[in-house]
Amino acid sequence: MRVVARAGVREAVSAQGFVGGVREAVAAFGVVPEVITGHEEASLSFRGVTGDLQADAIAGPYLVVDIGGGSTEFVRGTAGVEQTLSVDIGCVRMTERHLRSDPPTYSQIAAATADIDEAIDRAAEVVDFQGISALVGLAGTVTTVTALALRLATYDPEKIHLAQLPPAQIIDACTSLLMMTRAERAALGFMHAGRVDVIGAGALVWRTIVQRLQRDVGITNVVTSEHDILDGIALSIA
Repeated sequence: MRVVARAGVREAVSAQGFVGGVREAVAAFGVVPEVITGHEEASLSFRGVTGDLQADAIAGPYLVVDIGGGSTEFVRGTAGVEQTLSVDIGCVRMTERHLRSDPPTYSQIAAATADIDEAIDRAAEVVDFQGISALVGLAGTVTTVTALALRLATYDPEKIHLAQLPPAQIIDACTSLLMMTRAERAALGFMHAGRVDVIGAGALVWRTIVQRLQRDVGITNVVTSEHDILDGIALSIA
């Protein structure tokens, strides 16, 4: 067993108390919970996703983007991680910081987009976007966007995993989720109940990233992976 905590715990004022509680809960298994760095978080995500990409003949270099609740990780690599940066534009963070209305207002969206653009700029200073062969998105925001883009009636991981779609199709799905009310999102057959409140912000993050890569790098398709940091954590102890 391996227990790791991500951005939410890294930044929490009460992190030590929380980790102490987890330590007590898992003590019987002889496990010590770890608060991992942004770099290790990105590395685990990359490891979890790239095996299937190579098996499916999707060539690198890859730019893997993992949109979480508190942060988004950008990771470039082929056989392994070459460059990585974690930035604070997760779906929960953007919802709480900007998108408070139902649906969000245009001024809220503009403020959030400016925040996201600034974070992408910071990522691009560390992670080279040029020359990538595949933009790969993972985690719940991206898979939910893909479910809508594929017009699925219910969530089907086999159809979502390794789906390759044109940027315009992803951007349209992101925009639809962003502009829906919470009730409209909740009515979607593939929507996880816990994602209803924050998927709009996550979709805005993903839309902005895809648009940037389309503009600056000329990507022609976007790959979605069902495998993510959980697979990377499992592989790290296999």
